[in-house]
Amino acid sequence: MHAREMISTHPHVRGNTNDALIDCIEQCYDCAQTCVTCADACLGEEGVAELVQCIRLNLDCADVCAATGAVATRRSGSNETVIRAMLEACATACGLCAEECERHAKMHEHCRICGEECRSCEDSCRKAMQSMSH
Repeated sequence: MHAREMISTHPHVRGNTNDALIDCIEQCYDCAQTCVTCADACLGEEGVAELVQCIRLNLDCADVCAATGAVATRRSGSNETVIRAMLEACATACGLCAEECERHAKMHEHCRICGEECRSCEDSCRKAMQSMSH
């Protein structure tokens, strides 16, 4: 992804980037894609009825991650209060999704991969929140 390159060229940033936040933005978009893929793979499984909660959490997590990535990418003006709230919501959504995916990880490889991706994104959101603390 080109988030770092694009954000560093923003006139309000002038090369002074928050690397933890940029890493988080990229992680959010990766996690969103992984969660959508996992939800779709769950729909293809024979025991789809047992995966309804996993699918729900995958889709919620994907939406929250994509929205968080978008809000955190914007550099015009400032809205740190909302960015922090989005990072917190994203960490929560990722944690819940990871927990559910981990329940199915032994039976479904896509859930194992998604659980790992969600844990990584959750961690990245928390690091980005810490990087914004003054």
